[in-house]
Amino acid sequence: MDFYLKTITLVGLMATSAACTVSTPAQHEVACVGGTLAGAAIGGAIGNRFGGGTGQTIATAAGVFTGGATTARSMGC
Repeated sequence: MDFYLKTITLVGLMATSAACTVSTPAQHEVACVGGTLAGAAIGGAIGNRFGGGTGQTIATAAGVFTGGATTARSMGC
C-alpha cells in the first residue's frame, strides 16, 4: 500500500509541477487531475489511520473525498 501511495503522490506532484511552467488550459487540466488524485491519496492514507473495521473504511472514504475536494478547490479546478 505504501508503494502505491508514494507512486500516486509522486505522479500527482510531477503533473502539478510540470503544468505550472506555462498556463495553458490543457496543462491546467493536467495539474487539476494530478493534484486532485494526489490530495485524495494523501487524504485516504490519513483517514486510514483512524478507527477500525467499518469505522476505518468510513474514515478512509471521508479522507479520500476531503483530500481530493480540498486540493481541487485550492488549485481552482
